[in-house]
Amino acid sequence: MANAASGMAVHDDCKLKFLELKAKRTYRFIVYKIEEKQKQVIVEKLGEPAQSYEDFTASLPADECRYAVYDFDFVTEENVQKSRIFFIAWSPDTSRVRSKMIYASSKDRFKRELDGIQIELQATDPTEMGLDVIRSRAS
Repeated sequence: MANAASGMAVHDDCKLKFLELKAKRTYRFIVYKIEEKQKQVIVEKLGEPAQSYEDFTASLPADECRYAVYDFDFVTEENVQKSRIFFIAWSPDTSRVRSKMIYASSKDRFKRELDGIQIELQATDPTEMGLDVIRSRAS
């Protein structure tokens, strides 16, 4: 189904892989890309459960927008193991204006397709989504 505001469809794989991350913890992260020619959001990269946050940030292009989901595990002050699912809208300052506009106008609808996101983050450079930021938002 295309979004009236931006005309973007969401590939079924986007939802299926997200459900696998959420329910089965098959992946540590998922990077999504908008294919402008097909006018749809697709899965670009899947991160294995053993991959680190550094592996995740390295898989985001320095000058192109992306959506991403990251399953963050942490231990609370009470020593309880927890996890939070982050939705990250990556929109680097160096990306094309048209790309930023398409990602911004499609974000809310795409996010609604992924049922179970707990925390949203908007980042225009790596410092805005550093591990310290993720940790502070998770607890």
